[in-house]
Amino acid sequence: MKLVLRGHHLLCLKGFQGYGYSEEFTHNMTEINKLRKSENTTVTLTNTPDDICKACPKLNDNMCQDRKHNSIIVGMDNEVLKKFDTSKEYNAPELFDKIDSIFNSRESVREICFECMWHEECLFYQKL
Repeated sequence: MKLVLRGHHLLCLKGFQGYGYSEEFTHNMTEINKLRKSENTTVTLTNTPDDICKACPKLNDNMCQDRKHNSIIVGMDNEVLKKFDTSKEYNAPELFDKIDSIFNSRESVREICFECMWHEECLFYQKL
């Protein structure tokens, strides 16, 4: 299986525990979270709408909510993507193992997670 994921969604998937913007979004996120754990799954990285965004009720004209919010989201993606080769396709379990070693303190995710509306529920953020 091939997944396309935004940079910041790598962290979101690590902390996901069933919350979401809508029932459809939560179901899609749950399925992607299962797929990312499979050795047969590869991931291509992006800073544009991805396989998670396709079920988001806030996706509007291929943009997250509005121009201002979208630029914040792209900035979060880019902070994560600085640490990876975006021209490469990654084995999903290996990629997500790297996340733990790269983003291992609250300081390391400050620019990515601090303004996120989900950071109080996020298991990834809470363990930092």
